[in-house]
Amino acid sequence: MIGIFDSGVGGLTVVRAIAKKIPRYDMVYFGDTAHTPYGTKSAETVVGYTIRNIEFLLQQGAVVIVIACNTASSVASAQVLKQFAVPIFEVITPAVDHALAASTNLNIGIMGTRATVSSGIYEKKIIENQPTARIYSVACPLLVPLVEEGWLKKRETAMIVKRYLQPLKMRQIDTLVLGCTHYPLLKKVIQRKIGQRVELIDSSICISERIKNFLADNRDIDLQLGQNGHLSLFVSDVTDQFKKIAEMTLKTHISFECVKI
Repeated sequence: MIGIFDSGVGGLTVVRAIAKKIPRYDMVYFGDTAHTPYGTKSAETVVGYTIRNIEFLLQQGAVVIVIACNTASSVASAQVLKQFAVPIFEVITPAVDHALAASTNLNIGIMGTRATVSSGIYEKKIIENQPTARIYSVACPLLVPLVEEGWLKKRETAMIVKRYLQPLKMRQIDTLVLGCTHYPLLKKVIQRKIGQRVELIDSSICISERIKNFLADNRDIDLQLGQNGHLSLFVSDVTDQFKKIAEMTLKTHISFECVKI
């Protein structure tokens, strides 16, 4: 199975993208709803959550791990890549590659959680590849709680998105990285507020393409994966909102199991 985790419901955008790109593969998803959001936690705490989440997914039979969380990807990837002897994918590198390919004037905006923005990981990776790029980042700490609450179409959410994006509009960016897997659920309002001329980089789509290419190039690992299109869902806390948003995201009826890990 392909094992995927996030702090809550946002990582289901990655599940959706993978299911669309390579629909036959079995997946297991863990949403750490008891501890969402990760973006307000310390790096040490997020690293601990990440290790625990990966161990749980491996126990469920995962042989490939996807960190479907920008915060965990930014602060924990280096450690878990050394600690676990399985392929582990983070969502930042593919998004950076797509952003650089899409940008025409190398004015690139990043929106993410406080932890992701504070880590400077996007700036570092972009500059490593394109030293002349100009990167402008904004922390958007209220967006994950709003998504988890299901306030996707509320007027208040649109107002907050507009407020967060105003500094990026003033910089005349041409590309905007959605630096959190929750943000694709707000893609329409983000596009409307930033302007139609700005290219949005959806990390869930970027990572699905990366995994497809990896499996095509690594037949031995591909053969270890179940290919019945089955999805198992686990959460660390049961909420009505998770089920509601999950079904809206995946466009199907779901059932999930609550686990304390």
